[in-house]
Amino acid sequence: MQKNTKEKIPRVGVGIMILNDKGQVLLGLRAASHGSGEWSFPGGHLEFGEKIFETAKREVKEETDLDIDTFELISVADEMRYIDSDGKHYLNIAVKGLYQGGEALVKEPHKCFEWKWFDLDNIPKNLFEATELTIKNYLSGVIY
Repeated sequence: MQKNTKEKIPRVGVGIMILNDKGQVLLGLRAASHGSGEWSFPGGHLEFGEKIFETAKREVKEETDLDIDTFELISVADEMRYIDSDGKHYLNIAVKGLYQGGEALVKEPHKCFEWKWFDLDNIPKNLFEATELTIKNYLSGVIY
């Protein structure tokens, strides 16, 4: 039997919480349709044959032009908020990246309007679900 609809499968996203020496995190205001208008960590899809930390390094460079080399796994979360609105279901793997200096640049303006540093106790309310879940897990000291 042939299906006329596209098979819906979960995707794997990798988000990167970059902390600076002041304890602030880098967030970007999303311009893409998936989570548009929400603040998010840099990140993207895990590509076939790529390791999680390789994805993290690549995505940070592509989106911000920052070089991050040191990573630590901090969260695994089921992103389900956008199933009805965008037909998207993600397993989000988040890592903490060690900030080594430099200015975060908007390298993909079709995906992100701006990058800003925020104190963890003063972050915007309109967070992308994966970012919100990552911060919750990080602050409570649990991975999943």
